[in-house]
Amino acid sequence: MCGVRENRDETLYSLVYGRLVSQSLDPIEKKPLYHFLPGSLTLSIAAAGCNFRCNFCQNHVISQYPREHRGGIPGEPVSAEDVVRAAKGTGAPAIAYTYTEPTVFFETCRDAGRLARVRGVRNVFVTNGYMTGEALDEARGWLDAANVDLKAFSDEFYHRYCGGSLQPVLDSIRRMTELGMWMEVTTLVIPGRNDSEKELGWIAEFLTGVSPDLPWHVSRFVPSYLVHDLPPTPVSALRRAREIGREAGLRYVYLGNVPGEGEDTVCPSCGQAVIRRQGFRVVENRITDGGCPGCGNPIAGVWS
Repeated sequence: MCGVRENRDETLYSLVYGRLVSQSLDPIEKKPLYHFLPGSLTLSIAAAGCNFRCNFCQNHVISQYPREHRGGIPGEPVSAEDVVRAAKGTGAPAIAYTYTEPTVFFETCRDAGRLARVRGVRNVFVTNGYMTGEALDEARGWLDAANVDLKAFSDEFYHRYCGGSLQPVLDSIRRMTELGMWMEVTTLVIPGRNDSEKELGWIAEFLTGVSPDLPWHVSRFVPSYLVHDLPPTPVSALRRAREIGREAGLRYVYLGNVPGEGEDTVCPSCGQAVIRRQGFRVVENRITDGGCPGCGNPIAGVWS
């Protein structure tokens, strides 16, 4: 499925180990992670390939490259040492494995991640969550945080539009939380596909059951890749999704791809804005000793 592993004499080999198609410095808010080292920059890297084939993928040029170019594997050779040195050189406190699916270049993530932790740099996955418990156990000790795309709450959606299934994603969200990794979740709200109040309610109830402190990002869909017959998500639908999340008991629900709205972190106790954002930029961070400066209520997250 991913197009980046090959069976040679009954042994599977990675074809993308240490071959990066992207390396850039991003705000951590772009991942999006709003409760993990806010205002910091992260060295973001990616290799080609994905274990999904979402027909609405916003990074399809690199995620689907091997499948669409007869197994061609792009990328420049980079070592784990190179990656960590680059992060240290920029002063980035974390490396993000992102843009494509990190589990398809897991060995690169693992080797860079382990070295990064030794050098005082943290590690972040931006992932579809479609991985095994064994993979997550392998990541224990070096993976610090993740944003998981929970694309819908039905197997039909996953089968039809992604080429996967729902349950492994739910299992990963639970397992990452159990392992002590900081977790946030994103749902791209697509008109007519996963935007019913019932389905959004199922997602919100599941996340609340994992932890009411788990931030949920409900993001605006814009036509992309193979899907151009649907309109962008109405902002009103995202506002309703935020209400549904809060009604289910989630303390932190954010709007994505809607600059200027739904970006601030608000104390769930007194309602004060403790972090104000404009786009991917933090303009004010008032969190004091991990809590609200007004009422002292703890704000869940990794702040330092």
